[in-house]
Amino acid sequence: MDAPRVRRPASPAPPEPLPACKAEGPTAENRSQLLTLCQVGHSVGVPPLGDLNLAGWFDRTVTPGQTGPSLIDGHVESYAGRSVFFNLKNLKLADQIRVLRTDGTTAVFRVTWVQIVAKAAFPWRAVLGPTSYPALRLVTCGGPFDSLTGHYIDNIIVCAVIRRGAS
Repeated sequence: MDAPRVRRPASPAPPEPLPACKAEGPTAENRSQLLTLCQVGHSVGVPPLGDLNLAGWFDRTVTPGQTGPSLIDGHVESYAGRSVFFNLKNLKLADQIRVLRTDGTTAVFRVTWVQIVAKAAFPWRAVLGPTSYPALRLVTCGGPFDSLTGHYIDNIIVCAVIRRGAS
């Protein structure tokens, strides 16, 4: 994924070294340990394929639960099998996603939309544009698989907003 340069919004809380340690969706198979992903050139880094249960938080976005968009990226599958975001396409409106933070709190988000888009037309502004509320963006590959390149041609994007009073 090619990413625009993103400025981190000012945050009233001091940054944590790894703001989120675990994310989980509505089912047990959607649980993942998180690692920090950096910007690599003009792209967002991706978790290593060696551990299918890893997803990554993009360190140019806010800590999940803070005001602004937070991006978590994960693989859909590899030659070794299904990966952590294999069932991302099955999330539905109002499903809950929990992000367990290193400070011991849990940020609970509610899915507001799921979209499949061509990687070439990735909606960076909609995904990483500023928000006046805590937002979560989950991204993985999807759509048709191009066997010539060994990659999916689309991305699946899940957008969610914080559920107030849940932690």
